[in-house]
Amino acid sequence: MSEFPGASWLDRYAQRVNADAEMGVIGDWLSTTFTLTFGDARHALVVDKGKIVKIIASPRFDVRAPFGFRAPVEVWRKFLSPNPPPLYHDFFAMLMRVPEFVIEGDSLIAMQNARALHRMMNIMRETGAPNG
Repeated sequence: MSEFPGASWLDRYAQRVNADAEMGVIGDWLSTTFTLTFGDARHALVVDKGKIVKIIASPRFDVRAPFGFRAPVEVWRKFLSPNPPPLYHDFFAMLMRVPEFVIEGDSLIAMQNARALHRMMNIMRETGAPNG
């Protein structure tokens, strides 16, 4: 079994982010690298003007990522489910009320880009849960 969520799911997610009309408008100011950690599986997403241009699996110290989001796989599965339980339906609700969903690093940079990140997380929910 592959690491959650798996390379094909992440690629599909990136394609959806990159094709999203709303991200085309609000993503112009989002150029950074951030991490998504699903249990033990960590990925760095390199974003340029709101487009995911590269996904790095298991990034090392040479990949600079000012911030990231980390949670156990069970939390991500709830977030990505078709009918998430209360508090797991929204990125900000999870940040405020789900202790296992953690923002790592420079939260100021994340919140300066909150609108675009919120849209990216909504696209993640729309992509749905991976099979793995």
